[in-house]
Amino acid sequence: MISLSPVQSLLACCLVLVIGRVMTSRIGVLARYSIPDPIVGGLLFAVLAYLLSTWGGVAVSLETSIKPTLLLLFFGCIGLTANLKLLARGGPRLIAFLLALIPFLVLQNAVGLGMAWLLDMHPLMGLLGGTITLVGGHGTGAAYATRFADFNNIQDVMPLAMTAATLGLVLGGVVGGPVAEWIMRRHKVSGSLDHTATEGHQAADLTEDHQPPTAGSFILSMTAAFVCLVVGGILAGLVEDAPVSLPNFLWCLATGVLIRNAGPLVGIRLDDRATDIIGTISLSLFLGMTMMTLDLSSVARLAGPLALMLAVQTLVCALYAAWVVFRLLKRDYEAAIMSAAFCGFALGATATAIANMQALTRRHGPAPEAFIVVPVTGAFLVDILNVIVLSSLISLPFVGGM
Repeated sequence: MISLSPVQSLLACCLVLVIGRVMTSRIGVLARYSIPDPIVGGLLFAVLAYLLSTWGGVAVSLETSIKPTLLLLFFGCIGLTANLKLLARGGPRLIAFLLALIPFLVLQNAVGLGMAWLLDMHPLMGLLGGTITLVGGHGTGAAYATRFADFNNIQDVMPLAMTAATLGLVLGGVVGGPVAEWIMRRHKVSGSLDHTATEGHQAADLTEDHQPPTAGSFILSMTAAFVCLVVGGILAGLVEDAPVSLPNFLWCLATGVLIRNAGPLVGIRLDDRATDIIGTISLSLFLGMTMMTLDLSSVARLAGPLALMLAVQTLVCALYAAWVVFRLLKRDYEAAIMSAAFCGFALGATATAIANMQALTRRHGPAPEAFIVVPVTGAFLVDILNVIVLSSLISLPFVGGM
């Protein structure tokens, strides 16, 4: 048995992240589908550790007690970058996009619950094959997987969550483009090939300040993130016995939203870039440690049911994007681009959604409204709506009884 100390475990995780970054930058298929660095590097470590244990008789043990703190830091940073003023910029199309998203969250979970029933699995496993991992991604999936393991004593839940979230990234990137292309051919919609409009629009939106974040801005953002952890923990304790149980990370996220939007009124202004870097590092370390400690034998046992569940979810998502999302969003070129983006973050992540849009706009022309609505929705609105839907479903006796 090789037992690593906390510092050695963090070093191993950082090395895994570096190796993952090298692999995703040099292996085209990994970059194309936006597979996260920690997933690639962590999975490689898990495979090597499994082979070392099976063939060499030597097990590797990591010290991972810091994982819950890293996860809460990530969700606190999501809240700290949630600028509610951006909501007004999306206008009616943002409202329409949300109207399409909300029933889909219920539908995706209903499909997951139905598949879990057919496959004779615990209902909570169906939610893990629903919006927890597909809309929520690796961070939300890991948070709920930890909760289900601790409070519901469900075995093999973390491998399912991480595998579902990873495959969802691939599927979201694969189906988004074909769905949009089919929509544009069927409804005869097209864009302008003047790419300077899109480039200029995105530059104006995404590069407001060319100066890099300073040490002071990082310290301020880090302080705010730890305030989110402390206050979120206090709030979670106060409502611990409430009829509807809410996850701890929701309170950290809500505290961050409050600080981000009320802070300027009292002179507190955070640098979103510094906050985003802190959140990204926290999630990367958390995911790296999670993947490094995966039980690959459990993943193999779940591969069959999981593949069937995700195949059905992909088909439902593609049909919903083509027949519901497009129709609610004015049935024009922008709507077609946003339908592809919908597939991206309904199955994968916001990064996948934006990658889908970029690939389409390079070929067919700019879609400026899409590049406002989708990032705003994917940045924090979808997480808040997802938690509300999931908390309601988990509270039902036949699902979680929590």
